[in-house]
Amino acid sequence: MHKTNEEAKLFVNRLINDLAGKRFKIVVCPPFVSLTDVVEITRGTNISIGAQNCHFERSGAFTGEVSAAMLKAIGIEYVIVGHSERRKYFNETDEMINRKVKSVLSEGMKPILCVGETKEEREKGLTFCVVEMQIRHALYGLSRQEVENIVIAYEPVWAIGTGVVAKPEQAQEVHRFIRKLLSELYDTKLAESIPILYGGSIKPDNFFAIMAQPDVDGGLVGGASLDEQFVKLAQIVQSFAV
Repeated sequence: MHKTNEEAKLFVNRLINDLAGKRFKIVVCPPFVSLTDVVEITRGTNISIGAQNCHFERSGAFTGEVSAAMLKAIGIEYVIVGHSERRKYFNETDEMINRKVKSVLSEGMKPILCVGETKEEREKGLTFCVVEMQIRHALYGLSRQEVENIVIAYEPVWAIGTGVVAKPEQAQEVHRFIRKLLSELYDTKLAESIPILYGGSIKPDNFFAIMAQPDVDGGLVGGASLDEQFVKLAQIVQSFAV
């Protein structure tokens, strides 16, 4: 919940210039009120636009909510689903997240599925159990063809907005676990093709070491996406692009 519509337009115009020619996928997810203008500004550029959330129903008496169909109609390509803040502050359950994933896919968009454990869960040694259950629930009832269009983001809750970042080896072990789980649920080829992002207090001074891990494909950037740090992070990703 940052930036007015005018601030968002100014910022994205700067990003278009600073990120031109980058050889990797760049997705910006502004608040709902800025989506229409930002989609128009970025049309024909290398920046795709995503939404931060959606409702799981296509329409109905859900005052204040926005459906996947509405987002698709204005040109949105990605939707963040199951972010830890949605789980925590708005009590989103695994069942709701599964329905949102299906709704996003049904409209031809790509869900960015967020999973991750709390500090208490990590301290109790439950990291893999929590992540596995979140993924199994989120992907329940989905075909291999549908899962091909999903992006997964591992965001340890204890590292979001805290200034604490997972060590590169901590990020890698969970990303490797997620890829192994996808291989078991579907197959190895699919598991290797799914982008798995890391999110959690990413900054230019810690991101290179995380990106260097073999199973980290990119970042889900929070606070550092609001200023020039985002461009610096993009430059780091560019150094790994092939």
